[in-house]
Amino acid sequence: MSKETYDVVIVGAGIVGAACADVFATRGLRVVVVDRDVVGSGATAAGMGHIVVMDDSDAQFALTNYSQRLWHELRPDLPEDVEYEQSGTIWVGADEEEMAEVHRKREYYQKRGVAVEVMDVCHLKEAEPNLRDGLAGGLLVPGDAVLYPPCAARFLITRAQQRGAKLRLGASVVQISEGSVRLSDGQEVAGGIIVNAAGANAAELTAGIDVKKRKGHLVITDRYPGFLRHQLVELGYLKSAHSVSRDSVAFNVQPRRTGQILIGSSRQYGAEHKEVDQVMLARMVRRAQEYMPALGSMSAVRVWTGFRAATPDKLPLIGPCPGYKSVFLATGHEGLGITTSLGTAKLLVDQVTGSKPEIAVEPYLPSRTAKEYAHA
Repeated sequence: MSKETYDVVIVGAGIVGAACADVFATRGLRVVVVDRDVVGSGATAAGMGHIVVMDDSDAQFALTNYSQRLWHELRPDLPEDVEYEQSGTIWVGADEEEMAEVHRKREYYQKRGVAVEVMDVCHLKEAEPNLRDGLAGGLLVPGDAVLYPPCAARFLITRAQQRGAKLRLGASVVQISEGSVRLSDGQEVAGGIIVNAAGANAAELTAGIDVKKRKGHLVITDRYPGFLRHQLVELGYLKSAHSVSRDSVAFNVQPRRTGQILIGSSRQYGAEHKEVDQVMLARMVRRAQEYMPALGSMSAVRVWTGFRAATPDKLPLIGPCPGYKSVFLATGHEGLGITTSLGTAKLLVDQVTGSKPEIAVEPYLPSRTAKEYAHA
């Protein structure tokens, strides 16, 4: 049996793998993307599709801001089914302590050229009248956007295919080695570069990387046009996102072009099953109703779960995998994989091709968390 050979083999057809394929193909490399499921499954199908600038750290800000700019530049090329809407984010402050965080965020963002606006109680109520009374205000980030992740991934893969990339679905990768990947049917696919973009499953294929699964729930409602205008996130979300061990929920709702409302978010470690956790779901929905009581009377049409790929320092792994010459990583994005997919792809391909990256790659290099990498 002859072995297929490519310049680049990408494991994972989620939005990160799709973005990598698109950029590699643009640079003229022969690419194949291998996935055991369909394009945009896994964490991509379970993501809210929030294109958001975040500031948990300078490195996180740099990557999300860079990636959001790439999404804005790509917007004219996106088909209608991607449902790209620049709805903006309002970070909701429940009390004066959280309003102090609003002002800190405003200063941080403005110093770095991101447009923001502090909202007082009246402005917040005018912008989102279905929020409960008694909130303190918020921070509007008008440049943030939302999109439908599975269709965005399909667009990127299709564009890569138009540039010569190949796609192999229903092909389960069981091992990543130097210069090749082995499939469950015994076939091998060879490549000068192997990219592990398998998300939450990346650690099963590459020994030693510190990526853990973090389970999340999402709910989508029936259609209620005009009820919600912006992505709304409680500032308490930052506290729950910072936790790396305990389960948490936070108010996080998103308007869809259809008039539906996407409700998040939850975080669980150590939950390996895909089934809906009714206790966690109830906590998440109850939290949402604390901010928007009318959500309690709405009909939900679907509830589902997914697994995010989380790292201890909440930054992705982008670059060469320690202990390998040909294996590169593009994983560990946790809840920011949709936002940072385009930036990740550019940074990875720049490293492979020796091009100068637009932002510093050092904070995201896998070597920063390397322990002991053992492989055959």
